[in-house]
Parts: sequence; C-alpha cells; structure tokens
Amino acid sequence: MSKNRKHNSKKTGRKLSASQLREEVLKLFRRHPKKQLNPKQIVRKLKVANNRDSVQDALEKLSESNELKPTGDYKFKLNRQDHAARSNGQYATGIVDMTRSGDAYIVCEGQEQDVHVSAKYLNTAMNGDKVKIRTWTPSGRRKPEGEVEQILERARDHFIGTLWMYPKHAVVTIDIVPPIDVEVNMKDMPQASDEDRVVVRIDEWPDRHKHNPKGTITTVLGKAGSSDIEMKTILVNNGFDLEFPQDVKREAEYLPARISEEEIKRRRDLREVTTITVDPEDAKDFDDALSIRHLENGEIEVGVHIADVTHYVKEGNPLDKEAFNRSTSVYLVDRVLPMLPERLSNDLCSLRPNVDRLAFSALFVFNKSNKIINRWFGKTVIHSDQRFTYEEAQERIEGQGGSFAQEIQQLAKLARHLRKQRYKEGAINFETEEVKFRLDKDAVPVEVYIKERKEAHMMIEDFMLLANREVAQFISLKGRDQEIPYVYRIHDEPDPDKVMELSRFAREMGFDMNISSPEQVAKAYNRLAQEVQKRPELRLLSPLAIRTMAKAAYSTENIGHYGLGFEYYTHFTSPIRRYSDVLAHRLLEPNLSHNDFYRVNKSRLEDQCSHISKKERNAITAERESIKYKQVEYIEKHIGEEFDGFINGMMDRGFFVELEAGLIEGMVPFETLDEPFDVSDSRLRMVGAFSKKEYKMGQRVRVRIARADLAKRQIEMDWVREETVPAGSGGNNGKSHNRNKRRKR
Repeated sequence: MSKNRKHNSKKTGRKLSASQLREEVLKLFRRHPKKQLNPKQIVRKLKVANNRDSVQDALEKLSESNELKPTGDYKFKLNRQDHAARSNGQYATGIVDMTRSGDAYIVCEGQEQDVHVSAKYLNTAMNGDKVKIRTWTPSGRRKPEGEVEQILERARDHFIGTLWMYPKHAVVTIDIVPPIDVEVNMKDMPQASDEDRVVVRIDEWPDRHKHNPKGTITTVLGKAGSSDIEMKTILVNNGFDLEFPQDVKREAEYLPARISEEEIKRRRDLREVTTITVDPEDAKDFDDALSIRHLENGEIEVGVHIADVTHYVKEGNPLDKEAFNRSTSVYLVDRVLPMLPERLSNDLCSLRPNVDRLAFSALFVFNKSNKIINRWFGKTVIHSDQRFTYEEAQERIEGQGGSFAQEIQQLAKLARHLRKQRYKEGAINFETEEVKFRLDKDAVPVEVYIKERKEAHMMIEDFMLLANREVAQFISLKGRDQEIPYVYRIHDEPDPDKVMELSRFAREMGFDMNISSPEQVAKAYNRLAQEVQKRPELRLLSPLAIRTMAKAAYSTENIGHYGLGFEYYTHFTSPIRRYSDVLAHRLLEPNLSHNDFYRVNKSRLEDQCSHISKKERNAITAERESIKYKQVEYIEKHIGEEFDGFINGMMDRGFFVELEAGLIEGMVPFETLDEPFDVSDSRLRMVGAFSKKEYKMGQRVRVRIARADLAKRQIEMDWVREETVPAGSGGNNGKSHNRNKRRKR
C-alpha cells in the first residue's frame, strides 16, 4: 500500500477495483440468471462509481473466462451451461496450492487431476489450507474447475506484512497474492511506526471475501530492507512462529536441572563408558553421542546415545503441543529457529561434555569380523568425556594423534564396514553438495564455498543410520503377528517416466544408463556419482537424478527406504530437532518389554505423520530461500567481475549458468548477445545463428556478473565469449526472443 492508496481510501463513494467489480458483476448475474444486462443497467443496479467503460471491460473479461456470454447490443447474460454445471457440481476435500497469479490448484487425494480454482472463488483460502470444494467441468473443457465452499483447516495464522496507520484505525497489508488488508486493534498494538514490517496473527476470518479479516500484531520487525527482516520473513511465510508462547517458555524454565537418584536407578548406568560427541563447530544442541568399549572376549560394544527429550516433554502439555506444531528446527544460513526452547535444546537435553545426561540408547556388539551379534535398546544415563568438532575427529582418523584417537579410529573402521555393506545391499551414493557461507559480524556473506564431507561426517552418519534401521526393524518384527503402529521414514521408488526422461538426457551428454529395474536404476545412479568425479560436466545430472526420486516422508505404512536400500527405517536419532523422533521414542519405550505390546490409534498417528512431513517440506523451502538470498547478497558485491561456470538450463529467453564457486545460479538473457540463438526442443543445446557454434548443457562458460536483484533473488549475467561472431546478415531469425540488441546499461 502506498501513500496514494492511503489518501484514496479516505474518499467516499463506491468505486471498486477491477477485480472487485468483476466479482460484483458476476454476483449480480447469478442473482438474476435469466436476465440480459448492459453496462448502463449494471452501473445503476450495483450503485457503483465506476464508469461504463470499466464495467464493459469487466463484462468482456468474464466472457473470456466463460462466466458470461454476449447476446448482442452490448448485453450479456450468465453462461447457464457453466452455471448449471457449477450448481450440480460434486464435492471434494484437498489442499490449496497457490500460483503466482493468485489462482490456485486444489490437490485432492485420490484424484489424478488437480482442480483449478480462480482467485475470485477461493473465499479467503490460502496456500496450504485444507478446504472443501465444489467441482465441475465447464462446457468445452476437459480440466475441472472449482470453488472453495469451506475452509476446514488453516495452514497458518501468522503472516508478515506492512503496517499502515490512520487517525482512527490501522491495517496490515500481508505479503500474499493478491494482498489482503488485516484490520488491527490500535489499543493493543506494540510500539510501531507507519510502514513498519510486522508479524500479524489473524484472529477472525470474514464470512465473505469482501470483508477484511481482523488480527493482532505479535512482533514489530522494523523498516524493510535488512537481511535480518528478510530471514524472519522467510520463516514466517513458511509457517514458523518466531517466538515461543509464554506458557511454553514458563514450562521450560520450571523443569529441574538436577537428575534425581531415583531416575538414575531406573536406568542403565553407562557413565563410566568412554563417550564422545562429534558435531559442527557452531553446534549448541548435541542430539547424539557415541560410546565404545572393548569386551573381555575381544568383541566391541558401540553405543549410539540419543538425547532423552521425552523425559522432559510430556505428551499433551504445552511444550509438547508447541513442539508438534513446529515439528522441526529450521536451519537458515545465519540462524536456527529451534523446535524446543533453548533451555531444553541447548541445555537440559543437549549431551554436553563433563555432565551427566539422560539418554535413550542403542547398544550394538560387534564380533571380530565386524558383524553385529547383539543389540539392546533402553533408557540410560551417560557422561560425555569430550566434545569434538568434525575437523578434530578427522585429524584423529587421519592419524594425527590426540585424545581418544584410538577410539575414534576404531569407530571409523566399523563405520567403513557398515557403509560398504549398505552400498552392497543397494543404497544409492548421492553426495549432494552443500553450500556454506562465512559471514561477518553483521551476518553479511564474505565467502561462499562448498562444504567438504570427510570421513568424520560419514562415521557419525553411518552409526545414526544403523540405529534408525535397527529400531524400525525391532518394532516391525515384534508386531508382525499384530501390527504395532509406528512412525516409519519411507522413500518410494523413482517415477519411471522421470527416470526415462533423465536417461534420454544423460545419453545426449554421453552417459548411458540401464533403467530396466529399480535395482538397475540405483546402480546407474551410483555409477553416475563416480563418473562425475572424472567428468565435471556431468555434475548437473546429479540434481536431476534426485528430482526423479520420490520425496522421503513419514508414514505408518512401511514401504521401506529405496534410497538407503533399507527394508525398515525410522528417525530415532534427533529428537531435539525433529518431532518424528519424539514420537519414535514414545512408541518404542513401552514396547521394549518382550511381553508388553503398546499400540496407539493408527489413523491419528498417520495424521501426525502427515503434519510432520508437511512441516519438514516447509523447513526445507525456508532453508533454500535463505541460501538463495545470501548467494545474491554475496554476488551483489561482485558486479562486473568474471567467473567460470557450467550451462545448467536453457529456455527461449536465455540460458542459466551455475558458477563453480558456491553453486550460485544466474541467467544470461539472449537479448544481451551479439547474435540470435536457436534452442533445441530438448532444451539440451543451442546454436548460434551466425557463428553456427553449438553449446550444450554442462558446457563450461565464462560469465560476468551484470545485475543482482535481492528483492527478487535473481542474478543476471553477461556471457564472456572468446570467439568473435562473424559479421553478416544482422537481424534475427524471426523469433521474438532472438532480436538480440546489445542493451544499454
């Protein structure tokens, strides 16, 4: 909202915006389905201040969308076929998936086709909301249309927006398409100024779309433009609250820090066993620890110890409800939004060194052939002897000495054996590159680099995978005669059509894949990972291969984990930052006794799994958005500088380049080049119209940074071409995107 908008809003009269006018005109025709009306009659009936030309434009737009049909002499009437279809439509339930235009598609379970819903029929429904819709198929069309009848469940109630203050009232314009004004109570408003960015909680939604919702400002962020506000905006827009409710904070503060002797007696005491943690240098929440001891018969016992969150977070209390609502910690580039308050995540539950801590442990006994011959699960009390960073653990693995070097080397040896066995059994070796940033004191990026994964990282990962697999197998086999509902981490086989498309793409780049079965696909993906080390131009195939895969999710229906090659898998090892693991602990403990069987309502547990999966996807989106923002923020300081990169995408308007440094992606528009280009239908190659030179996906190119737009998170590049384009018949090849005149900058 601009100052002009503020001024106009004070005017009297009923002049509607174009969208409001179309909505009111359509309502008028629906009230009188048999009437034919012209613009003059409509202006008189609606009593609006809009002129006849604007009404005529609204009528034509409604005609284009088949809502109305012209009858001659400037008159229109309701398209009764579509009206009848709409009136006799069927009902369905689904999730709103908004588009940039403000329209939406409703994803309905069990239906192949998503239902398109125009913005005017959303009735205040927003992205992610669960809704009941009426669907119909308009005459002459194949795809279903719909209208939201009822909002069953709101995806979120907190939004980011801009505050606009008036003498007697205030509104917050929230950042969605189309924007919505939320009326806020000035009496309860925290200290804020006009045009501040704020977080608003919507308390009351209107029955009809033309009314504004009412809300309360919960957080004042300040003036727009800072990186801090952008990061907070990313979190709120993805459905995560910035603050914990007061009752949750109070409950966390009242939890006792001292572990009672009675509690210790109920547990297996492992405080004398050598125990360490290995985490990133900046970590504060230590979810897991490893212990190792040599038994008298030459066997080795390894303990995977996990923070016992469920000892503190009791089912149904405010802490538990808030943890479930969040479902996950969110890791942005410059901050962590925790699932649990810091009193728990960084203190009571964190397996810090030199203090006694409560744990839920998985103990594994390895024989001299590195085979697991015994396992035990249960509640313990542990005492971590030392905290290591990954770098410090790696030094010991590489033989540089130091405290607990022998223990870490023995753990690494066992982990290598587990890893080798996993790949032998069909796991896919996808080592995705992770972007990291070095930030200054103001959280501004001064360096972008790719995180180096060394054996210390893989060692911890291998033991966590082991614990997760063994827990899932234990609970599943115990319930084979009568199912014990549990939280499984599942991963389906890849989409055959997407795999076929990837195979054709890979063949064009000189890499053949055997895709005759899911097992062969896994082998092909592993071979691709090895080949990328020799042929860097193939690196763009790795993310494409990942996109063929189903998304991992949580479910009570165990279908196994295709990517890991596991028949049984769960998440048990990170309850400080994942609610799925909290549930896994709660369901495992009462089932540890051989004779006891603890079962919960499977339908309710499946609903919890769906919620957790959804929040996980939201967190991944937020993390990616923060990385993209920081990449653009970094490259903004390098305008005019040249970098090497790879072509990783082509379209009619230009091609995309990913820089070798920091996986930063930008676009080279064709209009900036000295000759037109033809892009093949496969989008895998392009040919210069004059030079006749061909460029392929994955080819190395050199570019210059031309522009960086932080608001849109977009980067534009110039292509630094070594060859000279031959002089000749200038002009273009008849395609609008190839009228390539050098732009003035």
